[in-house]
Amino acid sequence: MGRNQAISIGINKYDFLTPLKYAKRDAELMQEFLRGASFEQVFFFSDDSPDYQGRPTRPSRNNLRRFLRQISNKPIMATGDNLWFFFSGHGMQCNGRDYLMPCDGDAEDVEHTAIPIDFVTECLRGCGAGNVILMLDACRYRGSKSGLGIGNQAAEIARQKGVVTFFSCSPNQLSYEIETLQQGIFTKAVLEGLGIQGKCATVERLNHYLSCRVPELIREHKGEKVQQTPYCIAEPVTKSHLIICPQYATLQDVSILKNDAYQAELNKDYDLAKQLWIRVLAASTGDMEAINGIQRIAISQIENERYSQGSSVSSSAANKSPSPLSPKSTPVPNAIPIETDVPLKSEWGVDYTNLRDLLAAKKWQEADEETARVMLNIPGRKQEWLDVESIEKFPCEDLRTIDQLWVEYSNGRFGFSVQKRIYQSLGGTSEYDREVWERFCDKVGWRKKNSWLYYLTCLEKASEGHLPWGVLWCGWMWGGERDDYMGWDSEADGYEVQIRGGEEGGEDISDCISSLASRLVKCNI
Repeated sequence: MGRNQAISIGINKYDFLTPLKYAKRDAELMQEFLRGASFEQVFFFSDDSPDYQGRPTRPSRNNLRRFLRQISNKPIMATGDNLWFFFSGHGMQCNGRDYLMPCDGDAEDVEHTAIPIDFVTECLRGCGAGNVILMLDACRYRGSKSGLGIGNQAAEIARQKGVVTFFSCSPNQLSYEIETLQQGIFTKAVLEGLGIQGKCATVERLNHYLSCRVPELIREHKGEKVQQTPYCIAEPVTKSHLIICPQYATLQDVSILKNDAYQAELNKDYDLAKQLWIRVLAASTGDMEAINGIQRIAISQIENERYSQGSSVSSSAANKSPSPLSPKSTPVPNAIPIETDVPLKSEWGVDYTNLRDLLAAKKWQEADEETARVMLNIPGRKQEWLDVESIEKFPCEDLRTIDQLWVEYSNGRFGFSVQKRIYQSLGGTSEYDREVWERFCDKVGWRKKNSWLYYLTCLEKASEGHLPWGVLWCGWMWGGERDDYMGWDSEADGYEVQIRGGEEGGEDISDCISSLASRLVKCNI
């Protein structure tokens, strides 16, 4: 189970800068909330905070730098752990670099008296925690000549280091404190979002809540002319699915996280996969998929280590005396070398070699048609289209083989599991929702400018999740009859399709998408 620790810093009294009114209170409220959320340790730095283990916690440059160096030099956290860093105070930009201003920071000598955010990030990453979350309620100092606060460099660092970072405002804006609230607007919205009012279980959901709630509070307390626009950097995309409040996590949140974990395993990113499975366990105690996933990773890592040791010995011997080709390894003219770890397993005895070869050759349209042919030719029953009942009975072994082949050869861009993740991230469930369905079609490129498309001119540039789709769409297209084509839509960059049945047809295929997503979950895909 992942551990949670945090650092909360709030500065009202500055030696050389304009004092703030409620930064200390914001940090105190954040500390109080995190302790109530079962954080085992919250380190607190403020104007008059008590000493910690005999050391001062006044948020001066020396005290903060010393503390950050110490947690980096002696890592006490692990891959599945989370470290939060909250700062409420002044922030400045100097010579293209972002700084947090400690209580003794000097606007006339920023580089020698402030703390660079890249230094903060590096130290936090060095603590060993798999997930680092920064919340920066650092308003632009009004005396700054550039008129810019932090954000530009800090955002780039967040992207490079994979650190989730929430900013209270854009670099050219102020982060406001409100007298009637006795609090900063950003921190108030954060605590609402993480609490019973917002119930934001994930990074993505909290970001959405803040983007709506902060402007709403600004209009209420400062008027229409004032702007404060919070934003979040969470890259790669798996970071946005991070469950930060397990008590509010839904089955859909956990399912999306599981999909990320399976994808990381498929990509052989075992450290990330293990971290994600631990996050699943934090939100879903005793989850057998997560427990099995962690066990699989341990076995895979042991096998890879043995393989590496064995291959280093055998390769030197092979280089000395090349052996003749066996009959199975005889090169086939014009064949594309196949290197994949995807086992071509089938509960039906289906041969997936042709699908594999088409995908390896990047013949996406032919591979899509082959996928539809295989899935519709169920042994003993040839179907015209794939319906909900057929999906619910589709063998897991075959579904996994088909999906893994698509994911493998598209570098994670195409595949049923990719479509499932996108569909669920948009709010898709087992129930038909026209708005969600249309957003999904727009997202994966099945619809452009209100035109329904079949194949695009260049599938190499198709949207993530665009394929496979032939087996799903043929039911909507009356068994895949090609007379439904209306012709080439140059503006939308694809073949426009006339959909007979309108919304009713949309409901049919949406049912297939939701049923397929459900089947993938049941099959641990």
